[in-house]
Amino acid sequence: MGLDAPLIRIEPPGPRAREIIERDHRLLMQSFVRWYPLVIKRGEGFIVEDVDGNRYIDLNSGIAVLNIGHNHPRVLDAIREMLGKITHYSLTDFYYEEAVRLAEELTRIAPMSGGKRVFYGNSGAEAIEGCIKIARGHFKNQRPYIIAFYGAFHGRTMGANTLTASKPVHHRWFSPMLPCVLHAPYPYPYRCPFNTDDPRECGEQALAFIEDYILGKYVYGDEVAAIFIEPILGEGGYVVPPDNFIPGLRKLCNEYSILLVDDEVQAGMGRTGKWWAIQHWGVEPDLLACAKAIASGLPLSAIIGREEIMDLPRGSHATTFGGNPIACRVAVEVIRVIEEEKLLENAERVGGYVIKRFRELQDHLEIIGDVRGKGLMIGVELVRNRETKEPAKKELASILNEAFKRGLLVIGAGLSTLRIAPPLNITLEAMEKAIDILEDILRKYDKEVRGLR
Repeated sequence: MGLDAPLIRIEPPGPRAREIIERDHRLLMQSFVRWYPLVIKRGEGFIVEDVDGNRYIDLNSGIAVLNIGHNHPRVLDAIREMLGKITHYSLTDFYYEEAVRLAEELTRIAPMSGGKRVFYGNSGAEAIEGCIKIARGHFKNQRPYIIAFYGAFHGRTMGANTLTASKPVHHRWFSPMLPCVLHAPYPYPYRCPFNTDDPRECGEQALAFIEDYILGKYVYGDEVAAIFIEPILGEGGYVVPPDNFIPGLRKLCNEYSILLVDDEVQAGMGRTGKWWAIQHWGVEPDLLACAKAIASGLPLSAIIGREEIMDLPRGSHATTFGGNPIACRVAVEVIRVIEEEKLLENAERVGGYVIKRFRELQDHLEIIGDVRGKGLMIGVELVRNRETKEPAKKELASILNEAFKRGLLVIGAGLSTLRIAPPLNITLEAMEKAIDILEDILRKYDKEVRGLR
């Protein structure tokens, strides 16, 4: 499924897609939001094909899941190796080597020193739930409070949903939320909540808010078990914090003996050009949650934590399906592929090209307000007015749909940000073609927003 032939053969959604969508709407609870009417049939590498034979360059990678691409041959071989051996036998009650082998690999690449242990779950939200329990349990509930950030997305199960603070719809009708969870402003340089254009000052003010207002006026530091942080906001807009923020957060946690919990569900497994996004700031977390890309689409998550913190008593936390043997075997292969195919390096190289291209466009197109990211976790924030920074929400929706009709899959994040997150093995040629398509569409909408002023 190369780039030589035309991507679109029939305007999507085609007849087969429309028929499946109608059945979907009739039978499934519609509690999620689809970006455009894509009905996938198969994928290979960074190309996806729909049920009507249209092909697309994939800048979504299944929402940052397929970091080594669709249907990588070594993933398929790993699955075949396991079929006929064992599909499930609960790790909570018994043993199998696949879970141990993966734990050896995860502790090897983990961004913290010293002894480490692993706990497996099935999803990112489940990993966050586990981190909440581990943090509170480690302190024997003597520290009931947890701090998270506005703009963050940690999942939709009740504990994770309490930490999430990116959209009101996530909380509406589901109160009461988990008690003793407090939120602080995330230092978003382009839209700093502290009314400064200086990224460093934005980071300093965000740290000062925690220390002066939360710890100074609401709870004592020795009542806080953990601070949960996305080192780069995911759903909140692919926001990269100021360089002084995460090191400052680590220092604050050290001062009050608070655990720093690193949510790498979307940013981890090489997405940013390093194994873990937090490594860009040279900071070690106490607990790390990962999921999404760990097993190339198979349901698996993992908590990696310092040995002395992963100390919940027997029987206090478990899950029937966590650490499925097939998923664990695939995850080992994912790590090997990323290393042997040098996908961290490719993410940096191709990601650098993407940022360069969009920053060049930013010089000419008023609709591009901000370009940010690391590796292949890139956000291009669209605005209707550069001076007021009014989000281009309607324009974003139209741009995504038009890209879809031209053979390009890309979605949004935050208020009005293009979310660029392709498989890490995407070629420079494919990315050039993808940006050419986006540039053509952006130029059209740039004329429209200019005409509004």
